[in-house]
Amino acid sequence: MVQRMMESDAVASVKEQETLPVMEAFYTVQGEGKYTGHAAYFIRLGGCDVGCVWCDVKESWDADVHPKRTITDIVEAAAAYPGRLAVITGGEPLMHDLTGLCIALQEKGFQVNIETSGTHPLSGDLDWITFSPKKFKKPLPEIYEKAHELKVIVYNKSDFAFAEEFASQMNADCRLYLQPEWGKQDKMLPLIIEYVKKRPEWQVSLQTHKYMDIP
Repeated sequence: MVQRMMESDAVASVKEQETLPVMEAFYTVQGEGKYTGHAAYFIRLGGCDVGCVWCDVKESWDADVHPKRTITDIVEAAAAYPGRLAVITGGEPLMHDLTGLCIALQEKGFQVNIETSGTHPLSGDLDWITFSPKKFKKPLPEIYEKAHELKVIVYNKSDFAFAEEFASQMNADCRLYLQPEWGKQDKMLPLIIEYVKKRPEWQVSLQTHKYMDIP
């Protein structure tokens, strides 16, 4: 038994020294989806192979240009703040194995949420999965059963049909959100409002952090 505990501790120590490319990490208020308005520590990992033309963080795409930080360093920085909600985002965060990061965050009392396009295998014990599918790369089937919320970005009118394609495949408990692309907000938000009024299984999601002028 003692030997197993020692081996477990050794594995944990190695995990904590793993590195991930971090574009930025910051304490703010979640602006989207179910946890809108909650204090949250965002960990934005570098690397993305989806290539959304309207992406507002294209500088995250190349993982190699962002500094590698150990899991220990990432979690210690997060734990310096009182909030215990961590949001792993990107880029596409599931390009990386998140097992060690999830373990280390949860050991510090964090709820671990992720925002993903679902195009890479799930990794880590994730408490809340926001699935945001994109037209530029097909998601993996496993995401449909695991996602807690579906968030579809509405850039043009055809995105409503795109959203319904995914809604029909989601698990019964998955929340459904339609969110206007920020640059098309004035044009798309009125359409989303009318759509939700007709199909109340959907909810409106806004990038409220941008209204509040915070990260």
